Amino acid sequence: MSTPGPGRQGLQLVPFRGLRYAPERVSSLAAVTSPPYDVVVRPDGLRHLETADPYNIVRLILPQTASPTARHQQAAQTLRRWQAEGVLAPDPEPALYVYEQRDEGLLQRGVIGALRLSPPEEGIVLPHENVMPHIVEDRADLMRATAANLEPLLLSYHGGDLAAPAAQGTSAVIDRTVLCPPLLATTTEDGVAHRLWRLCEPADIAEVTTDLAQHQALIADGHHRWATYLRLRAEQRDPSPWDFGLVLLIDSSRYPLRVRAIHRLLRQLPIEEALTAVGDVFRVRPVDGPLPRALEALAEAQTKAVQAGDPPNAFLLAGNGGFHLLDHPDRAVLDAAVPSDRPEAWRTLDATVLHALLIGHIWQVPDAPEYIGYIHDATAAVEQTERHGGTAVLMCPVEENVVRDLARQGVAMPHKSTSFGPKPATGLVLRSLELD
Repeated sequence: MSTPGPGRQGLQLVPFRGLRYAPERVSSLAAVTSPPYDVVVRPDGLRHLETADPYNIVRLILPQTASPTARHQQAAQTLRRWQAEGVLAPDPEPALYVYEQRDEGLLQRGVIGALRLSPPEEGIVLPHENVMPHIVEDRADLMRATAANLEPLLLSYHGGDLAAPAAQGTSAVIDRTVLCPPLLATTTEDGVAHRLWRLCEPADIAEVTTDLAQHQALIADGHHRWATYLRLRAEQRDPSPWDFGLVLLIDSSRYPLRVRAIHRLLRQLPIEEALTAVGDVFRVRPVDGPLPRALEALAEAQTKAVQAGDPPNAFLLAGNGGFHLLDHPDRAVLDAAVPSDRPEAWRTLDATVLHALLIGHIWQVPDAPEYIGYIHDATAAVEQTERHGGTAVLMCPVEENVVRDLARQGVAMPHKSTSFGPKPATGLVLRSLELD
């Protein structure tokens, strides 16, 4: 995934005037940041962010009012008020931004900028998941109301040969930049240290843009926001700031991303009904807790199935204080339920089997928000099902090479199949289209 299609220019990243919090106007930079909007899933998590600081970014990305229209209007009014009060202030000139995340065992660095939008058929930015229309609609209404990109998408690309004697292009610029004092530095409550630098020198910007123009990228996180970018651009008749969208580009050959599963919460399906309905389509057996031990059993079951050449699909069901492992699906039933017009790598994905066989065929659960929740954290999924009932379906992560291979073939995975990370903190730098 290093070059775009024949005769096409690759990634076109341009500087923008970043909109950032004034440190003296907030309790701390850490207190005004948030995870991406779709990771803030629990009401208690939302309340925690709202009370961390009155200017926490969650009030813009997830405003809380009675109706969608009111929410979006409130976010727009809040954004304008914070700018008028000097809580958010634009940087003096357009720039690219070097962004670093560091934790024990983790170091990730990349470049934040405004990326020229391109449709999938151009082979420059490759999605790998389908999207849910109601989420795109909501994000589009929010972006339209605020005229802003409030959080960057996470894109990955392969920058080059790690065996090269010295870093080149974007990597060289990043390596030089991080030797200088950062524009800002903060540590969020999860223990991750974040640093940001501004790239304003024309030579540095030229080196980055020339290098990135040779590459294509995979959407690691932010498919709904990318679809939103494309929708809003299509609404414009003339060239405009909507031709670009805020992204973080990571060279995954230097900083490999982590791939985690996104779990399902079947809100209205009691665990007893779920287990009974499965019958003998899967082998079903209880497994001991606590959750980490049960997840180890899930991973071990999938590994053994792969080694034996059996269908690799395995799921951990949680509910009513217990865990049950589903594995060894009936091959004939599996083949009949899963569409046959896709590559084998797609047909054997856990998300494919879950939705085609279990959710769609056996449990007959509609794929709508009132029936299915998509939760990144396994602990949160189990806590919610214990508190409110239903069934949590916990899954193993997909290997990154499978995601990339399917993306190259133009084959979309089921929505919410993967969670790439670490994700950028929301709130460190925003893009107001009114400043472009």
